[in-house]
Amino acid sequence: QVQLVESGGGSVQAGVSLRLSCEASGITFSRVSMAWFRQAPEREREFVAGIDWPRRSTVFADSVKGRFTVSRDNTKNTGYLQMNSLRPEDTAVYFCAARLDPLVSRSETAYPYWGQGTQVTVSS
Repeated sequence: QVQLVESGGGSVQAGVSLRLSCEASGITFSRVSMAWFRQAPEREREFVAGIDWPRRSTVFADSVKGRFTVSRDNTKNTGYLQMNSLRPEDTAVYFCAARLDPLVSRSETAYPYWGQGTQVTVSS
């Protein structure tokens, strides 16, 4: 059974940093492309960032480019989303998602495995 468990969310002031983690089990993590999505209240879930497994190439939504980075540690079966210079508009529930495919997709329907989500609240 595949499980993704996020951690690292919280309530912070604008301008600070947070790092989210997503630990995977029940899956060959080294063959997983991982993505992060977020969903703000009364909004649809949106793609934030992703990292593939062959070359660890990364992609980002325009709204977070230059502020967020994404990485992975295959020895720990864990992916990370480093969020810097947080803004109130980054407030959302953040989800990690995974798929056994060499490419990152920006579509949530491409991912069969999801974490439970972690809340990030940024106040001004």
